[in-house]
Amino acid sequence: MTDRSNRRNAATATILAGVFAGMVGLSFAAVPLYRLFCQATGYEGTTQRAETAPGAVGDRVITVRFNADIDPNLPWRFEPEQTAVSVKVGQQGLAYFKATNLSSEAIVGQALFNVTPLKVGLYFDKVQCFCFSQQRLEPGQTAELPVTFFVDPDIVKDRNLDDVRTITLSYTFYRDKDAEEYDRASGKTAATIQPKNVN
Repeated sequence: MTDRSNRRNAATATILAGVFAGMVGLSFAAVPLYRLFCQATGYEGTTQRAETAPGAVGDRVITVRFNADIDPNLPWRFEPEQTAVSVKVGQQGLAYFKATNLSSEAIVGQALFNVTPLKVGLYFDKVQCFCFSQQRLEPGQTAELPVTFFVDPDIVKDRNLDDVRTITLSYTFYRDKDAEEYDRASGKTAATIQPKNVN
């Protein structure tokens, strides 16, 4: 083999290694990038996050319904304390969910969420929500979990949403075994916000 062939092979190997490293990097970045995309566009009913409600309240009234589901691997009971509330666009709303740990061990759960119809995700904002952090419940503990939200007044400017009078906010709680392992290994709690105990 000539020096030229060796250099060409080395360059090809370097390029292939770079492509492989790039693909590995992209695979790790895919989930965070997808999450950012969903939050920016409201894709698949992903809601938005806001510091405060806008203050300007419009005339249009939207009914927000609440839905609660549990992953089969999580031995909790989880339900909304109200089935629906009606708010004007821009008006801050408050709803409560209740979760009970039915097991004999402490469990950490994490709630995933979306709104339907999916097209309203860009206009549904949460100011504060139990879904922003893990929730740790002791055996038999019942906790009240609040969510503060508003419907962005800009929804009235979107002609594609003129037909929307009802929005359903859905949560599904999943067991967070990684957080539980962290609890056991460190002696600390992974949950950043302890829920209000209602026992």
